[in-house]
Amino acid sequence: MTTFTDLGLAEPILRAIEAQGYSQPTPIQSKVIPAMMADRDVLGTAQTGTGKTAAFTLPIIHRLIGRGRPEPRKVRALILAPTRELAAQIEENVRAYAANTRLSSAVVVGGVKPGPQERKLARGVDILIATPGRLEDHLRNRVMTLDAVEVAVLDEADQMLDLGFIPAIRRLFRALPSDRQTALLSATMPPEIRRLAADFLSNPDEIAVAPVSRPVEAIDQSVRHMDTSEKRDALAALLAESDVERAIVFTRTKRGADKVSRNLEIAGCAAVAIHGNKSQNQRQRALDAFRDGSAKVLVATDIAARGIDVSGVSHVVNYELPNVPEAYVHRIGRTARAGRSGIAVSLCAPDELKLLRDIERLIGRRLAAENAPTSTAEHVNAVPAAKRTRSRRRKPSASSDTQHRRSAPADRSRTGNRRAASSTSRPKSTTVPQQTI
Repeated sequence: MTTFTDLGLAEPILRAIEAQGYSQPTPIQSKVIPAMMADRDVLGTAQTGTGKTAAFTLPIIHRLIGRGRPEPRKVRALILAPTRELAAQIEENVRAYAANTRLSSAVVVGGVKPGPQERKLARGVDILIATPGRLEDHLRNRVMTLDAVEVAVLDEADQMLDLGFIPAIRRLFRALPSDRQTALLSATMPPEIRRLAADFLSNPDEIAVAPVSRPVEAIDQSVRHMDTSEKRDALAALLAESDVERAIVFTRTKRGADKVSRNLEIAGCAAVAIHGNKSQNQRQRALDAFRDGSAKVLVATDIAARGIDVSGVSHVVNYELPNVPEAYVHRIGRTARAGRSGIAVSLCAPDELKLLRDIERLIGRRLAAENAPTSTAEHVNAVPAAKRTRSRRRKPSASSDTQHRRSAPADRSRTGNRRAASSTSRPKSTTVPQQTI
């Protein structure tokens, strides 16, 4: 069985991987890491939750380790993500895996003041994670350049397509050096993404991981419909039930994890929280308390929970439904291990109904529900008219990325890189089975 050591990663990276609680690479990691370390372009098909972030960040860190500081206004590795949240998650992973190195990283996204980003970019950055709109802003303002990029990654390419970012992606890729290494990862491969890959990747290794879609049959899954304001008391009551031995509660944000943990403590339920803002010592203390039973409940974000293997988890509670349906399967897979049964309960607010439907579509069945609405309209009608009126008056502020999506012209011109100019052979295709992590 392949280990991270077998993949030839540098020793500081191996120590960081061990500190994160991982021992063996997932299928996509075992294929993508060697390909990228061999300086191959990669076209990968994988769902969220398969370990694909580490699949491209680990070889990037390995490539850049031991280098001196980057030149001012220069970037050595560029990772493009469709959303601010995903960009932040990727940077969190980069910092964790590069913890034993001197590599620098930065996040460039819309919706926040550009000043702090400009100061970081002015010093030079080893690994930059960015959304397309704000990155184009900085390039237009000559805050930075892309002429020193050695490796570029486009993550969640199909989501980029859905959000209208492909014209911006094409403009950004044309600003990159022609001899760069490129990796493109996507959950699906629609024709437009295939065309993008043909234009900017050269003879890539094509790697596909079959998606996770079915949770363990031994898990009793249900959903409880309620307003967001009711979730706090509902969670405390659920966890006070006699059959709850040990539970993991999932939130979407780090702040949410801390808040839920505090509220449970106030309600008399021993709980600890883990997320990316916790130090490794804090995370380890929380896990130890959960394992030895001094804390009955572990509150976690999806990223922080990856790699955690604690036996005897009787319940998984989705305090907030995940934005990505595949994450639901991985969340509830924390229970019903080693031949045991388990219970998964999701607390669903009216504004999470679409997320619930996406989950049900993925797993191929409806979740057993308490007071289940027949449609979103029932939830809308249940909201007082005054609140609905106030909601309609509220105008969301547009981030740089949203503005770029509205204004970016279509651009489908072909352009080559070092590899496209020299090779026209078809991608080598490798399909590997999915492994639950």
